[in-house]
Amino acid sequence: MKRILFFSLFLGLTSLAIAQDVRTFKEHAWPESDADTSTYTVTGERHGISFFPQYQHPEVEYVAGDELTFDTYHTVDVMYHWYKKWAEEYPDIVDLYEIERSFEGRPILQMTITNKETGKDTDKPAAYFEGGRHSGEITSSESILWLSKHLLENYGKDEAITELIDTKAIYLRPQNNPDGSNLYLHTAQRNRSSVRPHDNDRDGLLDEDDEEDLDGDGIIYSIRKKASEDELEEANYIIDPRDPSVRLMTRVLAGKGTHFVYSEGIDNDGDGDYNEDGVGGLDLHRNYAENWRPGPGGDLTGRGYTQYGAGAAPLSEPESRSVVLWMLSHPNISVVNSMDTRVPMHLRPPSTSKSTDRMYPEDLAIYERLDKIGLEITEYPWAGDVYETYMTRYPTNRVTGDPSKPSPLFGHGPDFGYFYFGSIWYGDELWNNGAMKDYDGDGVYDNYDALRWDDEENNGNGFREWEAFDHPTLGAVEIGGFHPKFFGQNGPPWMLEHWAEKQALFNLAMALELPQITLQNIDINKIDGSTYQIEVEISNAGNLPVALKQAQLVKIVKEDRVQLQFDEELTKGFEDAAVQITTPDLYDKTVYLGYTEPGESKTAVFIVKLNGIDGAKGTVKVLSTRGGYIEKEITLGTPEE
Repeated sequence: MKRILFFSLFLGLTSLAIAQDVRTFKEHAWPESDADTSTYTVTGERHGISFFPQYQHPEVEYVAGDELTFDTYHTVDVMYHWYKKWAEEYPDIVDLYEIERSFEGRPILQMTITNKETGKDTDKPAAYFEGGRHSGEITSSESILWLSKHLLENYGKDEAITELIDTKAIYLRPQNNPDGSNLYLHTAQRNRSSVRPHDNDRDGLLDEDDEEDLDGDGIIYSIRKKASEDELEEANYIIDPRDPSVRLMTRVLAGKGTHFVYSEGIDNDGDGDYNEDGVGGLDLHRNYAENWRPGPGGDLTGRGYTQYGAGAAPLSEPESRSVVLWMLSHPNISVVNSMDTRVPMHLRPPSTSKSTDRMYPEDLAIYERLDKIGLEITEYPWAGDVYETYMTRYPTNRVTGDPSKPSPLFGHGPDFGYFYFGSIWYGDELWNNGAMKDYDGDGVYDNYDALRWDDEENNGNGFREWEAFDHPTLGAVEIGGFHPKFFGQNGPPWMLEHWAEKQALFNLAMALELPQITLQNIDINKIDGSTYQIEVEISNAGNLPVALKQAQLVKIVKEDRVQLQFDEELTKGFEDAAVQITTPDLYDKTVYLGYTEPGESKTAVFIVKLNGIDGAKGTVKVLSTRGGYIEKEITLGTPEE
């Protein structure tokens, strides 16, 4: 159907000189919106969204209304409408800017929320939250949208939120992958992450076997086909014996089944597999630099680790690269959550080892405390690391019956966030496929539980009854199963706000934990007629240290420090200078205080001698990478003394 010859790409990573400080909101148009073209092509590689039949899902709002509600999902355009409106409505606390262009050329907008009158965002402790990295995991974007609205509408009304915005900076990116979200919400199509053409089945062709909406209902459901006698050796699905309605299909080992189950579509490339090479295939959450591994075939020894969806190189994709560049140019960020769906879980590092094997005990204790806070707010069933907790959350493999064991993911965001960037970094998963209760008491929340909950609480809207269909190559089959978009990956709209809100409140709780260096006191004492001692006391009023132990190790965060500065003309001449700072006895006249823990106070001492002048004005500067920046003017001596 779409046979595109394999091509080689040279990908040069953008340098840190990227214009991260450009904060101009630009009017935008999606690439396929050009009325003179029916398709859109990016550098000859693939057609854009208009290549596919357009479809509007009843669960989605496509044109912004007068009021923003969370009983429906919202397109990228609708979200951007509200971000632009808020930027105009709250100019004193909001900046809206285009941070990058996506693979297909769509704007990736980001918002900074902080009180501009109390200082620049880069002079304050900061948190960063994003959603929408994976195309179909749109609940995460809705949670960012909910949090944005909640912060802005409660500024000046809620004491904690007002103080947060006055003293901190919150960076919000609702759509890190607008290409994928646009594809997901405007068509029947689905994909994992980036829409960059990808050879998923490694046959030398790109995107040549995607799914098809065979019955024209706008949804890619499942196909089930009863195996013939000749096919039983390969059949790998059975009708779940727990389900008397014979609707639920359960995967088993090949040869143990009675049916085959496919996603809706045909075998475009005639290789015997169905829909195995759909739109794109790279995974933006396997594209980070920390512990990156090449994709299948990239290990030329054939004996090393590989990672599906890794991309051509670490940070090869503009979407993931823009996140990393923002982080590295904003080391004031202590807390991050880059969210997906649908476990649900508070998901954190490490992704390639046990927490106790690689994390500093002090840092792990902070993560475990935040895990507990998260579970209390969201009531998710799990919180923990990727390598062990996530991979063993069910005791056995549900197909093979083998005991679950820790297993690595490579190029994962939380690993970059902790090991490289030295921050608290979560990759939380929202929604749970409707498995709200453990109906059969087996300790596993699976599709059986989802089907029961759908019948009892969701009016059966999450599951389409199987209907006979004459498939062009498979013959007599049935089409049906769980709704893949608004039940499987994301909840029904009436459940949306419940999930978006509780996840947003956990992110807010983490922002309220940020470190905060405060200037407690400046004590000036005259030692003799011309010499003064200045004691500057600072304290960390936040609940997080100004630097995790890992941040100290990788040198992403400098020590907290205090400087005393006078007009340059007054300090020229060393011992003969009009103002001589004798302590500290360092060239830069900076007192280094190390890394300040929550609740800890520290004092910097300066000795200053005035030579031939009655008084001098100076500036005390408190500099903390993640605790903030403070300036205070002082005066030494007066003509009356």
